[in-house]
Amino acid sequence: MKLLIVLTSHDKLGDTGKKTGFWLEEFTSPYYEFLDAGADIVLASPKGGQPPLDPKSDEPDAQTETTERFRQDKEAQKRLAETRKLSEINADDFDAVFYPGGHGPLWDLAEDEHSIKLIEAFWRADKPVAAVCHAPGVFRHVEIDDIPLVKDKHVTGFSNSEEEAVQLTEVVPFLVEDDLKKNGGEYSKAADWRPYVIVDGRLITGQNPASSAGVAQALLKMLGSD
Repeated sequence: MKLLIVLTSHDKLGDTGKKTGFWLEEFTSPYYEFLDAGADIVLASPKGGQPPLDPKSDEPDAQTETTERFRQDKEAQKRLAETRKLSEINADDFDAVFYPGGHGPLWDLAEDEHSIKLIEAFWRADKPVAAVCHAPGVFRHVEIDDIPLVKDKHVTGFSNSEEEAVQLTEVVPFLVEDDLKKNGGEYSKAADWRPYVIVDGRLITGQNPASSAGVAQALLKMLGSD
């Protein structure tokens, strides 16, 4: 079982002067779910190398068992620092793809032609595609036969109310909930910050950081490795 994890390379939080990137727990929790299930994991990002970490996800109140495990895991840290360039990745080499969130993907992965084509290639090959929190935003330009990937599919992602709670509604380039709906997705959500995972065929989406482990577990179950 070979799995691809795609992370953002974007580190600027709009015009705020603050930093963003990927959300640590949304990477570490699925990473260890996959690793402990025996998966061969490859990490990639648009620019390759070390992806930027959202500093908010590094604060004490955002830590979990898996983030602490990561801090003791030199091998995982090395792998994260050496992500492959997305342009060099071929969907044929993998069984499934997973996108962690954080605000960064809204700026780069959502618009990245290599990411868009990669997701389309996974989908056409009948392979699972999974994303959590802000990462379902990467589907905004993904089309299969000129039809948005999420059209008429049950999906979730970071909600408008959660974006409002972190006071970034006017900062992000688009709202994940609104964009999924605009592309015809059947969007639903749980209460803010509660775990919520939706599986519709081979598409797996999670609402927020608390949903990251659930998305990973759903992906492993789909691949017959639960």
